[in-house]
Amino acid sequence: MNTLSYKTVSANKETVNKEWLIIDAKDEVLGRLASKVAFLIRGKHKTEFTPHVDCGDNVIIINADKIKLTGAKWSDKQYISHSGYPGGQKITTAEKVMAKKPTFMVEKAIKGMLPKSRLGRALFGNLYVYAGEKHNHDAQTPTKVNLNDLK
Repeated sequence: MNTLSYKTVSANKETVNKEWLIIDAKDEVLGRLASKVAFLIRGKHKTEFTPHVDCGDNVIIINADKIKLTGAKWSDKQYISHSGYPGGQKITTAEKVMAKKPTFMVEKAIKGMLPKSRLGRALFGNLYVYAGEKHNHDAQTPTKVNLNDLK
């Protein structure tokens, strides 16, 4: 009996096909944007996805300063940092963080959705966030992605 043999193909660093994608974050809700971008950076949309390999795409996010937050999160959402010294805890609101560093909220939301390991830190290097329309990755010819087309 002649049957077909199916083998699971496991991707590695040499066989992965990485693309450059560009996403416009204007009027996008922060959490929904972050979960879809983390999905793309991780490579879960590809058929050759392998959990322990960086097989995701390089993602460029423009207009990060024009994101939306639902409800009263601009004044209620808190970002906490600690200097390491006693009494060194600082709490800032989303409004103040956006005024000081417009890309920080998007980067932190996406980083929180990636694995907490060496792989996750390497995947975070595939993310490029810009506050305005301009970016310096024209040489890579990124393809524009509409987040509403992703599931």
